[in-house]
Amino acid sequence: MAKQTTGDTPKKRKAGTTLVWALLVLIMLGLGGFGVTNFGGGIASIGRVGDREIDVNDYSRALRQQLDQMSRQFGMQLTMEQARAFGIDQQVLRGLVSKTALDNETARVGISAGDATLAAEIQKMDAFKGTAGSFDRETYRFALERNNLTETKFEAGIRGDIARSILQGAIVGGFTAPKVYVDTLAAWQGEARSFSVLSLAEADLTTPLPAPTDAELKSVYDAQIDAFTNPEAKRITYVALRPETLAPTMTVDDAAVKAAYDAKLSEYVMPEKRLVERLVYPTEDEAKAAKAKLDAGTATFDQLVEERKLSLTDIDLGDVSRDDLGAAADAVFSLTEPGVTGPIATDFGPALFRMNAIIAAQETTFDQAKDKLKADLQLEAAKKAVADKREQIDDLLASGAELEDAAKEAGMELAKIDYSAATPQDGIAADPAFQQAAQALQEGDFPEAIELDDGSIAALRLDEVVPAAPIPFDQAKDKVAAVWKKDALDKALLARAEDIAKAVEGGAALGGFGIVTVSRNLTRDARLDGLPPDVVKTAFGMQKGAVKALGANGFTGLVLLDDVIPAATTGDDAATLQDSIAVSARRDIAQDAFALFSDALAAEAGIQLDQAAINAVNARIQ
Repeated sequence: MAKQTTGDTPKKRKAGTTLVWALLVLIMLGLGGFGVTNFGGGIASIGRVGDREIDVNDYSRALRQQLDQMSRQFGMQLTMEQARAFGIDQQVLRGLVSKTALDNETARVGISAGDATLAAEIQKMDAFKGTAGSFDRETYRFALERNNLTETKFEAGIRGDIARSILQGAIVGGFTAPKVYVDTLAAWQGEARSFSVLSLAEADLTTPLPAPTDAELKSVYDAQIDAFTNPEAKRITYVALRPETLAPTMTVDDAAVKAAYDAKLSEYVMPEKRLVERLVYPTEDEAKAAKAKLDAGTATFDQLVEERKLSLTDIDLGDVSRDDLGAAADAVFSLTEPGVTGPIATDFGPALFRMNAIIAAQETTFDQAKDKLKADLQLEAAKKAVADKREQIDDLLASGAELEDAAKEAGMELAKIDYSAATPQDGIAADPAFQQAAQALQEGDFPEAIELDDGSIAALRLDEVVPAAPIPFDQAKDKVAAVWKKDALDKALLARAEDIAKAVEGGAALGGFGIVTVSRNLTRDARLDGLPPDVVKTAFGMQKGAVKALGANGFTGLVLLDDVIPAATTGDDAATLQDSIAVSARRDIAQDAFALFSDALAAEAGIQLDQAAINAVNARIQ
């Protein structure tokens, strides 16, 4: 594939070439030879550009690599049919045609890499270095052999890449972005807006929405039937042994509950605490002088902190008890309201202590906590009981027992569920392990015990696949009503917004219709909390002083453009923006120019493709 150009010099491009080949070798080594074997079958090429053939193995290798890359992005292995739908095969083919056209041209004009340059490039590749950290001939030979590449083939590839980079550097070098283009984009991108926004809600309507009639609801139901259709689902019978079900039957004696309370006593009996800050001084005299300034009102505690070149986080002790404060405990806990005490000697030096809040002592008695503690102990005992039954359940299922029989034998819950990954689930079907098993379940699968996140054990059986079907109107009525109301409310709010816009245009103040949010000096890429991007986009399409009603992405309201702030043309920020635009434009121009050059070379040399050979490669990859 022809490389994307950046406007770099040929020397820089050469360095880039080394990196590309080094990465290619590392990728091949990581694959361990998988997917890079010779295509074989008597097919040598899939076509030619001019005098150069497009090697069938190059196409097969490039297609596999692109397919693997796209599969990683999607998080699933794509089939060749899916790859063709995304145009991956055509993308790979175009890249190879462009690359071959460049090879054909470098050969025609006599551009090539010498042996010394070739050797230097190969010896720099980490993939071919031995244990001593330098190029190792045996490592080089083994790496190529492992990936079905001969030295001649590999080295020819590097020679071609170097030659192409030289040609590419000659084509893309010297491009500049027109000043008028840069200035225009900078003025557009750097421009800012100040605007006011009034958001409307149902309470802002002058008249309430009427109740919908059955005919109106039925019309919505019929028009949006897909929204009221249950998706295809798997009808699943499952058995489950769940700790939450067994827990109430578990016996826990009072002594165990009391022991659990005592073990967590610090959580149930919490002493009175204070929110405290400690400001330490080098000497007692300095601490006394600081306290005197505080008492005289010539300095605040925060100013004293700044004088010590500290921040409030540096002196914050958090919520502390008497035991945490040592010698300062009595002084701090004698304060009945926020204030400062000291100086007090501490291990760090004399210090002033500021008490900011009192946290009252809290106590949960045993009688208050015992029911919760008992339930927790019962649940833990139930989890152990479930785990102890795992072997019995495994044996029952392995013997071929039906789920109904296993439920009776092991005391398990037996139920049915229509499961679809497209539908939100609750209860046991919301468990990730249950969902994973349900999605993988196929007709004829034997039930197997699985462990759920809460310690439950379950087993599933697919009874049938339930086709997608509309929910009967009577059952879907509440959902239909919600859809009707949203649509009706959006229309009513937009109509109200348009009425307000007319009033504002007539001289009324926008703030007279509700709470207005004002945003100042925002650029086009600004994001406003709680508002869709359409608000900023709308503001940048308006004239100063204009007001516009807007309904988009869950927002209905008005935008009033208060001011237009032109982009700065001087200063560091303006220069940085112009430089960034110039670099991006120069790169884009160079890329486009090189793409046109490559296409022209291919067209001039002549392109011949063997569709049968291409189809054969594609079929083998499937």
